[in-house]
Amino acid sequence: MSTPSALSLQPGIAPAEARAELQARGIRYALASFVDLHGVNKAKAVPIHHLEAMLAGSELFTGAALDGVPQDVSDDEVAAVPDLASATVLPWRPDTVWLASNLHLNGRPFEACSRNILCRVRDQAARMGLRFNLGIETEFFVLRRQGDGRLVPASAHDTLEKPCYDLRGLLDNLDWLDELVEAMNALGWGVYSFDHEDANGQFETDFGYADGLVTADRVTFFRLMAREIARRHGLIASFMPKPFADRTGSGAHFNMSLADLGSGANLFEPEDGTPGGVSELARRFIAGVLRHAPAICAVIAPTVNSYKRLVVQGSMSGFTWAPVFVCYGNNNRTNMLRIPAAGSRVECRAADSACNPYLAAAMLLAAGLEGIREGLDPGAPNLVNAYRLSPEERRERSLATLPRTLGEAIEAFAADPLGREVFGEAMADAFLSFKRQEWADYHGTISTWEHDRYLELF
Repeated sequence: MSTPSALSLQPGIAPAEARAELQARGIRYALASFVDLHGVNKAKAVPIHHLEAMLAGSELFTGAALDGVPQDVSDDEVAAVPDLASATVLPWRPDTVWLASNLHLNGRPFEACSRNILCRVRDQAARMGLRFNLGIETEFFVLRRQGDGRLVPASAHDTLEKPCYDLRGLLDNLDWLDELVEAMNALGWGVYSFDHEDANGQFETDFGYADGLVTADRVTFFRLMAREIARRHGLIASFMPKPFADRTGSGAHFNMSLADLGSGANLFEPEDGTPGGVSELARRFIAGVLRHAPAICAVIAPTVNSYKRLVVQGSMSGFTWAPVFVCYGNNNRTNMLRIPAAGSRVECRAADSACNPYLAAAMLLAAGLEGIREGLDPGAPNLVNAYRLSPEERRERSLATLPRTLGEAIEAFAADPLGREVFGEAMADAFLSFKRQEWADYHGTISTWEHDRYLELF
């Protein structure tokens, strides 16, 4: 697999110049890519000599054929308009460039486009003189399918009951991990660590934070790239939040801060320099997120399976490390919002690896901006292990729980005006319709658990 150097097209570059530069690098095909409701890549490919037309929105898509692109079959097609700043050469196919795109309809931004939704909230922040910086931790499983069809960890030696940070498990998987990390660094993402996570077959990569839109683009591309690299090794990369009931699930922790749009100074830095602290502006941001936590949960934990991760216990190695309560605090992994010891940022731990990063970032940012505008107070932080609190202690501390199921989360989203404000009417309706149907489909399915429990019981 080739590892091309990072591609950096100059801002404002003319389409013809961009095409010439890409052709000089051996690029033969360009992908006008956008995501559906689930954050899954969709695209059309064009020969590079057609790039100028593609950049002008020549590539049309029938929205009615896709999940969460709310159109009727009789509607005009949407056009994918690529963002040249996002241009990324495929490491496994160096003659092809991927371009994150915004959907347009009849020459104007299409309201119900995930990337447009994040751009709108990002513009709100800019009007307040703020830039949203975001880093997302990518947790995922890499598995192999046995002859009997059962999925097991990629390494046969990955069998420890407590495999977190297991060195042998890491080294056994270093061949495909090396390809992935080398590709990420070649793209200029700045990987600073990677490790074996808390479940067998589970890994995490951590790379530099960036503007929220850039990070959402990178995570979208990362999922595509990780699957391709794993496949080339005969493996399966999965971003399902909880593939195994007896193992920890995969989060996608959102590490967030706001910077001054002019100077770039981190506005979450504590005024008194206290380690592990944050500024008053950050506290207001936190309060806004906590206010809308149940509705946000439907977007950052968007599947039936997501809520099998958001439990106190359930993994063989002990706690699930996933939040259950609507609270914030210090370097405490039982909080929904954690303030790491290094301070200067806020980490949302409820998000999982199945979320659409554009929609998730948009909801979190919009809620945080509301908290700033309204001067909200998050109250006292939770500084104890919330997992161990009794029901009485939780009531005393006013610790509300996050939604326990997708159904509960979806109805919280429906009841909270923030969802429609952020998504727009058409996308909010499409999201609710699709997710309510997903919840209904789940309840109409007969599971192995039901056969085992009931088939011969009565």
